[in-house]
Parts: sequence; structure tokens; C-alpha cells
Amino acid sequence: MNRFTHDIRVYWEDTDAGGIVFYANYLKFMERARTEWLRAMGVQQQLLRDETGGMFVVTETQVRYHRPARLDDLLCVSAELKHMGQASITLSQQVVLAADPAYKLAEGTIRIGWVEAATLRPLRMPATLLGTLERHRAPSNA
Repeated sequence: MNRFTHDIRVYWEDTDAGGIVFYANYLKFMERARTEWLRAMGVQQQLLRDETGGMFVVTETQVRYHRPARLDDLLCVSAELKHMGQASITLSQQVVLAADPAYKLAEGTIRIGWVEAATLRPLRMPATLLGTLERHRAPSNA
């Protein structure tokens, strides 16, 4: 599973006064896809936090918007691990129309760091988590 996809339907609450998806909601869609990506690998974030005292936090985002999504559109949001360090990972993400994957709506890179939940200080990720992520990293020539 190098590239993970997750479908999301656009609801009224996702749109702005113009009837298109509010730009910040693409970040929420990407967050949901990353959470489901981790879940598909067997990583339960609350359990991981309870067991290790650590958690992921977003440290950097870059998003480019191409076309608008509208009410009732079914979106396909992807997440693909591109880089992995000892305390952070970088993912490439895209939002496309599910019915036409060539119709790109938004794309971006998201860097998330591993921190101690109580202090928010950076930590090395647990070895088991690193191993799980390594098995799902995209090939370096991708």
C-alpha cells in the first residue's frame, strides 16, 4: 500500500457562500485521509498516544488549488508517504473527483512531526511505528 485513497462526500457544511468547497476544508479532507491511511496500516492514534505518550502534529503544509469542488461531489483523497525521518514524515496528498481521477482539485505536501503529548517536544518515533511506516513508504524514484 504505497498510495492510499479515501473517498469523501462534499456536504453543505463544506461549502462557502459561493457554493464551492471552502479552501481550508481541503486540509480537513487531507487530515481525514491521513487518519484513515494510518488506520489501514493498523495504527490507532489514540492507542498509540496512550501506550507511548507521543502523538503526531502537523508542522508544515503546502497546498495548491486547481479547481473547485461543489456540493454533493464525491472526492477521492490520496496520501502517500514520501519522506521519513526519525521524528517526522512528509506525505504527498491529492484531492480529485472520484468519477474522474484526472480532474485534480488540490494537491499538497504535509509534514507531520512526532512529539511528546504532554510537552509537545519533538521525540523519535517508536521503532514499531517506524517499521510500519517504512513498509508503506513510496519508492524513492516516485
